[in-house]
Amino acid sequence: MKVLITGGAGFVGSHLAEKYLERGDDVYIIDDLSTGTLENIKHLQEDKSHKDKLFVTIDSILNRGVMSELVRTCDIVLHMAAAVGVQYILDNPLSSIVTNIKGAEEVLELCNKFRKKVLIASTSEVYGKHTHSPLVETDNIIYGPSTKFRWSYAAAKLMDEFTALAYHRTKNLQVILIRLFNAVGPRQSGRYGMVIPRFVQQALRNEPITVYGDGTQTRTFTYVGDVVDAITKLIECPNAIGEVTNIGGVEEITMRNLAERVKKLTSSTSEIKLMPYDEAYTKDFEDMQRRVPSIEKIKGLISWKQKTSLNAILQEVIDYYRVNE
Repeated sequence: MKVLITGGAGFVGSHLAEKYLERGDDVYIIDDLSTGTLENIKHLQEDKSHKDKLFVTIDSILNRGVMSELVRTCDIVLHMAAAVGVQYILDNPLSSIVTNIKGAEEVLELCNKFRKKVLIASTSEVYGKHTHSPLVETDNIIYGPSTKFRWSYAAAKLMDEFTALAYHRTKNLQVILIRLFNAVGPRQSGRYGMVIPRFVQQALRNEPITVYGDGTQTRTFTYVGDVVDAITKLIECPNAIGEVTNIGGVEEITMRNLAERVKKLTSSTSEIKLMPYDEAYTKDFEDMQRRVPSIEKIKGLISWKQKTSLNAILQEVIDYYRVNE
């Protein structure tokens, strides 16, 4: 099978590439390296067993000619390319909106033209300000005002979902939509606001571990290997076509307690410091106080649940950064 992964040099994309190459598939990657890095796939490119199996294109998914040839060549498309991370979105609001909306439109239009099955990666951010638990795929959406650019990412990804579902309903395109809940693991960068890499790097340097807000906001985290397992099964699941499906862990933790756990696991001397949102980001920022997924739907579709505990995830990230700091 020939698999196209947009954003294949990114965090989740590079792990997907690794999985498909291990299976013996041909993997085609396109990435503009805006948030991805060639370092993420260097080991794949240097592996002689992947010769003539891995094809990497450094370009934008908005390059129509390049994308047309890639989609035509491949059997399935995994659209993982996106502008991601709170800090990146706040620093690059316009280009983030363009990338996330136009990029998905381009992918969907070409997949429809060549009749290729496509998986679109969305995000738990689309749920907005909900504080109830768990978050179900059919829940209503609650956002803050458009003056708070933090919500532009959620709104853009929601438009991607609407567009994909419209292609499915009107063109009978085989589309699968996933909402990822805080995927974490080796190769994830802390540069764009990703909390676990940031906490781990600060702890290993014995620097203050900075917890934004009052630290009572909660999240669940999903090991990237479990995410890859879910994606590779969902793309082959007929009942997932035309559906939106959560992929996430269910172990809820406050950011303050997460910082404490990272400090303990790293044997760090770091202090834990609370930082107001206005100091960490801008006055345009609002946070989601709670984000816990329902995974009943994905259980029913592919009998999936996260296998990796939060402590195991943290330990793997710690081990990774001990070597790669």
